[in-house]
Formats: sequence, structure tokens, C-alpha cells
Amino acid sequence: MKKTKLFLFLILLTGLSIFVNGQSKGFYENVQKKNVNKVLDDLNTFAANADFNNYFDLFAEESTFIGTDATEVWDKKQFMDYSKPHFDKGKAWNFTSLERNISFSKDGMYAWFDEILDTQMKICRGSGVLEKVGGKWKIKQYVLSMTVPNEVSDQVIKIKAPLEDGYIQKLQK
Repeated sequence: MKKTKLFLFLILLTGLSIFVNGQSKGFYENVQKKNVNKVLDDLNTFAANADFNNYFDLFAEESTFIGTDATEVWDKKQFMDYSKPHFDKGKAWNFTSLERNISFSKDGMYAWFDEILDTQMKICRGSGVLEKVGGKWKIKQYVLSMTVPNEVSDQVIKIKAPLEDGYIQKLQK
């Protein structure tokens, strides 16, 4: 009888432990999603307010920004150099996230996201990776892409072909 009670107690304890760990993992992930969302929302707010220092403080020291033009693949310093004149005018860019998905690595040190943005270029897609550095989420890579509706892709290709053919040939060499 004692063995049966002990066995049942251990099963109950194990079940409770699994439940609590599962609940805390979900809670932890929700907190981290809020933190990552805040970084990405702040990124948009700081750009809209031309807050250069706070904007770039959200990027890791070793980070990459990939812009809408095929030639725009910049490390943090290059992106800062490109952006500074825009921020100095008092208006950089104004993006609003309409939809965002966030996932995490198993160790909780990396997050990746994709989002649909309302921009002056109409709908764009932002995607990237954040790393937890010193307890803070930092952007390691950000990719900004313009979307092209399928119904007009042939027209867009005709417009951009003469502009990009030379770059394609350069990259093929």
C-alpha cells in the first residue's frame, strides 16, 4: 500500500512538474515576444522621429542591413553613413508594422521575424534576426523588401530589367 501511494505521489509530482515547466516556458516565450516586438516597434518609431542614436543602438555592432536595391548590403557603419543625411533632415522613414511573426531558437538566444509593413513605398516586407546580447535583444540582420503583386510583376520586370541587367552581368563575372 505504501509503495502504491508513493508511486502515485511520484506520478502526480512528475505531472505537476511537467505542467509548471510547460507553463513557464510559454510565459517566458510570451515575455520574449513582447521584448522583440518592442525592439522592432521602437525601430520604426525612432526612424519616424529621426532619432539616429537610439535607432542604431538597436543594431548589434556586427550587423547587416539589406535594402530594397540589390546593391544595398551594408554593415552597421555603412548603413549609418547612408542613413545619417536622412536623419539629419529631421525625417528618416515612417514604417508601420501591419502583421508580424516571431520565432525563437531553442536556446532562446536568437529570434527571427517577418513582417508586413505600411511604408511610403506601399507594402514592404521586413525580415531579420535578433540576438540576445548582454540581456538585450539586438538586430543582427534586417532585410527590407518591396513586394510586387503577381498581377503586375511582368510590368515591373520590364521596368527594372534595363536598370538591373548591367548589375547581373557584373555579378556573373
